[in-house]
Amino acid sequence: MGARKRITAEKRKEASRNKYQAVLRNCPTSPRKMRLVTGLIRGKEVNKALDILKFSKQEASRKLEKLLLSAISNWQVKNEGVRIEESNLYVSQISVDGGRTMKRLQTAPQGRAYRIRKRSNHVTLVLDSMNKDNENTSN
Repeated sequence: MGARKRITAEKRKEASRNKYQAVLRNCPTSPRKMRLVTGLIRGKEVNKALDILKFSKQEASRKLEKLLLSAISNWQVKNEGVRIEESNLYVSQISVDGGRTMKRLQTAPQGRAYRIRKRSNHVTLVLDSMNKDNENTSN
C-alpha cells in the first residue's frame, strides 16, 4: 500500500471513530413512506425520538426504532463507562435512499400486462452528542 493511500485510510478510520451510525439495507418499504417517518425524528433527542417511533402507527416506524436502538448500542460500544443521559445524544443525520426495485407483472384486460414496482430503501442514521456550548447558543 502506498503512503498516500495509507494516510487517507488512517484519516477515514479516525473520522469513523467519532461517528456513531447504523445502516438499514433493502428495507421492503417504499422510500417515500420511509421519508415521512424519518422527518419526524430528524434532529430530535434520542429518547424523544424513541418515544415518537414507539407510538407512531406507521409500519416503517418499527424498523426505524430497531435501527435507532442499533445506533445507540454502537455508541455504547465505542463509549464504555459513559451514561447515555449525560451525553445528550441526538439524531444528527438521517437519510433515505432508494434500494433495489423488484419488477413484477400484473395481468390487465385485453391481453395486456401492467408493471408493478416493489420498491425498497436504504436508511442511514447518524448520532451525535450535543455539547453544552451548542445547547446554549441554540436557545
